[in-house]
Amino acid sequence: MTAETSIDWIGIAGPTASGKTGLALQLATDGPVEIISVDSALVYRDMDIGTAKPTPAELASTPHHLIDILDPLEAYSAAQFVQDAQRLIRDIRARGRVPLLVGGTMLYFKALIDGIDALPAADAEVRAQLDAEAADRGWPAMHAELALVDPLTAARLAPNDAQRIQRALEVFRLTGQPLSAFHTREKSPSAPARHRLLALEPRDRAWLHARIGLRFEQMLAQGFLDEVVRLRARGDLHTGLPSMRCVGYRQAWEALDAGLGGPALRADVQERGAAATRQLAKRQLTWLRGMERTVLSAEAPDEALAAARPMLAEAAAEFTR
Repeated sequence: MTAETSIDWIGIAGPTASGKTGLALQLATDGPVEIISVDSALVYRDMDIGTAKPTPAELASTPHHLIDILDPLEAYSAAQFVQDAQRLIRDIRARGRVPLLVGGTMLYFKALIDGIDALPAADAEVRAQLDAEAADRGWPAMHAELALVDPLTAARLAPNDAQRIQRALEVFRLTGQPLSAFHTREKSPSAPARHRLLALEPRDRAWLHARIGLRFEQMLAQGFLDEVVRLRARGDLHTGLPSMRCVGYRQAWEALDAGLGGPALRADVQERGAAATRQLAKRQLTWLRGMERTVLSAEAPDEALAAARPMLAEAAAEFTR
């Protein structure tokens, strides 16, 4: 890689159901592309339907990375993603191909672009204490506590986002510093960005909500509930794990815990899962508004493709200089 390199990688970000996978696969037909997933759910094996994982045919059509790399018992952090993504970007470029980073986990994108300071390791004692407090007070009350010590982080988290509230409070109690302080490293003004971030954003929120509802209907028709039942049957998974806190899986697990079945189960998961996904999309869009990006209309995939093609051509041209 030379000093003249203008683009090391291209990113396609956006809220869930905005069409990121479709745009990425279309771009992959235009040039030498390998896709790096930027999705905290797609890393897990045996979680296919509820994560809208690319189909086997789609995975076979273009090299994909960071998909199906972990068992649902394991955890994956933003710091680990940055390490993996940086290695993959180097390897892909060494092969004369363009790294195309695609997904909706905005924390991963931000950590890769802005850097991430070393966070303290998980502390079992502090986590047990936080879990006990949450069992007594509820996660909304823990969220209110977080808002007092780290308002920036609290503002981007839902009051019931137990996993992230717990981690933010854990970091504060271990270091005395808010989690947001660890994510403030700025890019040097003298160093131009070596990436292009494309954001598929809806002009009309109702359009996205309709897409989310339709996606959930399709997931249920494809056997999503059977997938969750199989995961439960393992006997070693629970809703305290990051994998089972993924949107959709958590709502299905809770409905099964409540003893629902038949049409009532399906209706409950459809309603609550779609609602949780809409809230996720709202948070994703909030993250995007704080990032430097080129906004493309999610409702106009042909226009988005036409706007993205020159960037891919520019990145690919680096290898012919």
